[in-house]
Amino acid sequence: MKGVWPRVHVNGRLEGAEMEWLHTNGAGAYAMSTVAMRHTRRYHGVFIAALAPPVDRFVVVSHAETSVVTAERSYRLAVQQSPDAAPTPGYRFLESFDQDPIPRWTYRLGKSRFERSLALVRGKNAVVASYTWFGKEPASIRLRPLMPMRPIHALSREHGAMTQLVRMLPGQVEIRPVAALPPILFGHAGTFLGSPDWYRRLEYPEDKLRMADGEEDLWTPGSFEMELLPGVPSYLVVAVGSMPRGSPESLMAETAQFLRGEDPGPDHPPSVRELFIAAEQFAVDQCERPTILAGYPWLTALTKDALVALPGIHLVRGRVDAAKRTLRTIAGSLVDDLATRRLRGSGVETPSVEASLWLAEGTRQLLAFVTPDDETVRTVLYPALERIFRRILRGQDGLVRLSSDGLVTSADEHVALPWLDVDTGETVPFSGPSHAIDLQALWTRGLTTLARLARAHGSRALADEAEELGGRARAAFGARFWCEKTRYPFDHLRSVDEAEGPRADASIRPNALVALDVDPSLFERWQAVAILERVKTRLLTVRGIRSLDPDQPGYRGEYEGTFEARQIAYHQGLAWTHLLGAYARASLRLTPDDFDLQEALRLRVEEARLGSNVLGQVAQFGDGEPPHRAGGCPAQATSVAELLRTLVWDLGL
Repeated sequence: MKGVWPRVHVNGRLEGAEMEWLHTNGAGAYAMSTVAMRHTRRYHGVFIAALAPPVDRFVVVSHAETSVVTAERSYRLAVQQSPDAAPTPGYRFLESFDQDPIPRWTYRLGKSRFERSLALVRGKNAVVASYTWFGKEPASIRLRPLMPMRPIHALSREHGAMTQLVRMLPGQVEIRPVAALPPILFGHAGTFLGSPDWYRRLEYPEDKLRMADGEEDLWTPGSFEMELLPGVPSYLVVAVGSMPRGSPESLMAETAQFLRGEDPGPDHPPSVRELFIAAEQFAVDQCERPTILAGYPWLTALTKDALVALPGIHLVRGRVDAAKRTLRTIAGSLVDDLATRRLRGSGVETPSVEASLWLAEGTRQLLAFVTPDDETVRTVLYPALERIFRRILRGQDGLVRLSSDGLVTSADEHVALPWLDVDTGETVPFSGPSHAIDLQALWTRGLTTLARLARAHGSRALADEAEELGGRARAAFGARFWCEKTRYPFDHLRSVDEAEGPRADASIRPNALVALDVDPSLFERWQAVAILERVKTRLLTVRGIRSLDPDQPGYRGEYEGTFEARQIAYHQGLAWTHLLGAYARASLRLTPDDFDLQEALRLRVEEARLGSNVLGQVAQFGDGEPPHRAGGCPAQATSVAELLRTLVWDLGL
């Protein structure tokens, strides 16, 4: 590491260049690969654009095949993987990689040095690449863009539909290989040689570990050739639709200046500074629909994740206006009077009770920084919460309903998992509507928030209604959710209105910890102590909080095997990093002056943030079993946000 910015010394070794880097533009576009530029995932590329910012992401330029030609020889810098073959050896020339703050590669070509840098234009679907030669005599560079022009989750195959429609403009080349997509513009100060072709069977090893298919064909429109004068950068700009305003130099400088400004400075510990920088990569505030992206490279604008991450990504860093814009986006996108699972792109999104209740929690977090009279709260969030409240009250459908005593039932949130029957001790297959413990806490706390806003805005009847229902729900929770046999709350109750009577899931999962964090008033102090003790002894790991006690039936503590097996393991034993935030807050609430506890939590967070394959980032979870390898999405918003929130707010660093 160079200060708080990532640095990797490669010195021509591939094993030293397998870490991934990530660079984003604040509007959903990103660039990502390994340090060696050997793409190992279908999601890697030097320019992934967001065509409906921040979603509908397409891989526009995967690689830019690069060769530097001197008087003595030609150096091919590409590092590509094909089936049953070693990677092409461009990495042997690579000395180091720096991201300080934009990605920069330094090569040793003979006795001379060569650098290339990459910068996405803030808020625009555009990327600027610079190439600087430090030899004694001029050289030249040949760049061949490889363009799959496909959604990030897909793979391209050689076909005849790519069209070589080229417009030659002063200093620009416009290409439109796919009629249904916008044109792609290249800004350059050289020569373009049109020679369309396909590069066949490029391999993505990480995809092959997780999916059946990990090979792709990539189309190229031709190559760009530019002169390299000693010490003078040459540039290639790639943009979707239209070129950004400004010179390449100024565009790169603007991006670098912005990113350096995300470092809060040496008055903070290195871990806090690094998490500040990491947090910015998820903040999508440079487009018409601001939000927080859930993770890179494959996760999108998931509503629940955005709301869980909102305190750490925005509020901890002092971005109150950005938090308001994110909440406006979510509250302004209700479907059937409920928030949707994810931000709508080109398709129709389904409503979600869980996401809707997290919107109330996000509003509560914002109210620590603004008053109920704030315009966003008054005109957007309060009306949205009232709509959600009325929607849940009228319920009685397949998505949501209330029990007679005010507990909320939702059928859309939780995957079908085996239940541990409290009476028989056996696992029982079950799927369908249920009372989830974390949803009850979100519901009761959300009712308190709604009542506060209603009173502030003169709606006494609504405030009384919300408070009365909240009181009934808390009483029902206290009577039904504690399991004496396990000395831990039930994870789920089946619908208590069913004629067969209630059945309870006694599995030891972290949802009770979430409930304790969101609405501690639901628990007596002795219950909170018991929950935290069970979490500490059975669920806590160096990487996060396990999703299931290892002694429970169905436990799967390793993220491996088929795609289906990995999906099951998500909820059957993997250790979720972001849940350390809930554990820390609940623990400190009981003993706020315990300095030994504070130090133990700090060390726990410091260790948990390590292990991701992406430089400077935090992974989604770790294995439930030692050595607790980091896995899942390698750059996860909730993980970064909750660790940052813990260090800054809860531990005061």
